[in-house]
Amino acid sequence: MSAGRLAALGATAEFHHGLLAQAFTPAARAAGSPQTPAAPQPPPPSDTRPAFADFLADVRKEALSRGIRQEIVDAALSDIEEPLPVVLERDHAQAEIVLPLEAYVRRRLTPTFIRAGREAYARQRTLLESIGKAYGVAPSVIAAIWGVESNYGRFSGIRPTVASLATLAWDPRRSSFFRGELFDALEILNLGDIDLAHMKGSWAGAMGQVQFMPSSYLQYAEDYDGDGHRDIWSTPADVIASIANYLSGRGWKGGETWGREVRVSPDVARAVTNTVERRNGTCRATRDMTVALPSRRWQELGVRLANGTPLPASMPDASLVSGSRQHFLVYSNYDALLEYNCAHSYAISVGLLADRIVATGAPAPRARKSRRR
Repeated sequence: MSAGRLAALGATAEFHHGLLAQAFTPAARAAGSPQTPAAPQPPPPSDTRPAFADFLADVRKEALSRGIRQEIVDAALSDIEEPLPVVLERDHAQAEIVLPLEAYVRRRLTPTFIRAGREAYARQRTLLESIGKAYGVAPSVIAAIWGVESNYGRFSGIRPTVASLATLAWDPRRSSFFRGELFDALEILNLGDIDLAHMKGSWAGAMGQVQFMPSSYLQYAEDYDGDGHRDIWSTPADVIASIANYLSGRGWKGGETWGREVRVSPDVARAVTNTVERRNGTCRATRDMTVALPSRRWQELGVRLANGTPLPASMPDASLVSGSRQHFLVYSNYDALLEYNCAHSYAISVGLLADRIVATGAPAPRARKSRRR
C-alpha cells in the first residue's frame, strides 16, 4: 500500500495525532506513553505567551545549562524563526468526535493492509522471532504495532521534530509537557543517535517508525544492531527491538496473548452493564472497560466465544471491551497495548492484526477490485 493511499485511509502518524488524537493520547498519560497527549483545552489569554524569539532565547539558555553542547543548540534552534502554523492548526483542530471502534477497525484492517503485514512479517521473520524471544514479546504483536504506526516503515512522519516541539512548547495550552519533550529531543541530538536533518516525525513530535516521543525514546529505544546509534527511523533491528522493549517495560507477559472476540447478546450486554463494575484509570479507555473476571463468571453471565461455544475454563481473568456491535475479552497483556496508545480502537486493531498476520491455513486476503462499466 502506498503512503499516499494509506494516508487517505487515515492510517499514518499524522492521522494518529489528528482525527483520533483525543482518544488515543490523553494528557494524564503523557509521561509514560510513547506518543503525545492530546486533550484539547481552552487556551489561556494570549498575553501570557512570550514573544517567540524570547521563548527560544530562554530555551537556548536552559539547554546549555543542561549540558547540551553549544553546536547542537545552535544547529537545532538557529533556523527556527517562527512557530510552525501547520502544527498549531493541527493541535487546535483535533476532533471532538472519534470513529466508533468497529468503523476504525474496518478502516484499518483492510485486505491490502493485512497482506502487507504478512509480507513484512515474512521478510523480517528471523529478526522478529529472535527479538521477540529476547524480550518476551509476541513477534506478531511487534509486527502489528510496526504496521499500525508507520506501515512497516513506509511512512513515519515528515515534520521536523525540534521545530514542532518548539512550537507546541511555546503555545500555552500544554507548554510544560512539550517543553520537557523539546529538551529531551535536544538531548537525543546531543547523544548523536540521529542528526537534525533526519530527526522527523509527526506534527506533535512522535518520531520514527515506532512513533516515540523523545522522553520514551530516551527510556526505551534500543541499539539492537550494535552500531552505536538507536535508530528508530531507518534500522529495522532497532525499530523492532524498541517496540519490544517498550511493551516489555510496560508489562507484557511472554507466552500469553492479548484477548479474543466474543459473542455478547443485547440481553447479556445489559446484564454486564448492570452488574459488572468498570475499571478506574487516568486514561479514558481504561475506564471504558470492565474489571477483570474469571472465565466461569463470564460464562455465567452469558458471554460466549465468537462461534457461540462456551468459554474455555482455562481462560485467564479478562475484562470486557465493547463497541456498538463487537465485543472482546481482553487479558493483562492488553494493558501493555493501551500503554502504547490508550484507545480501544488502536489496541483492538493491533491485537486483531497480530492474529491475522500469523493465522495458519488462511490465504492472504485480496483487495476488492472495483468493477468497470
